[in-house]
Amino acid sequence: RESSMNPERSERIEIPVLPLRDVVVYPHMVIPLFVGREKSIRCLEAAMDHDKKIMLVAQKEASTDEPGVNDLFTVGTVASILQMLKLPDGTVKVLVEGLQRARITTLSDDGEHFSAKAEYLDSPELDEREQEVLVRTAISQFEGY
Repeated sequence: RESSMNPERSERIEIPVLPLRDVVVYPHMVIPLFVGREKSIRCLEAAMDHDKKIMLVAQKEASTDEPGVNDLFTVGTVASILQMLKLPDGTVKVLVEGLQRARITTLSDDGEHFSAKAEYLDSPELDEREQEVLVRTAISQFEGY
């Protein structure tokens, strides 16, 4: 059992926070993100210098260009940076893999980037019957669309 993938619920972490505009990353998702804001790039660099872990948190309003601590949701996903590439136009393409959901207990902004004290959240466990009902509902909704 890897401690970084399945930490105990009570484990608290300190981690750089990357605000996301119009995407939510869930555990087990692998997704490329394009990052252009200076503050967000510094956040990625801080994560790369440490353990390549970052907390991805959605902004409440995608249109907010310079979000403050009150503009972010408190639950996000701790992710691992798999690859980071600086593009010629100054933006950064980063490939991340969502690891586990976490809740921010304290969010701070030191001017360089956001960082948080956070605690891991357990993923809800569904029994097979509940899963089957959810899958059937999703399929029928999709077919109705």
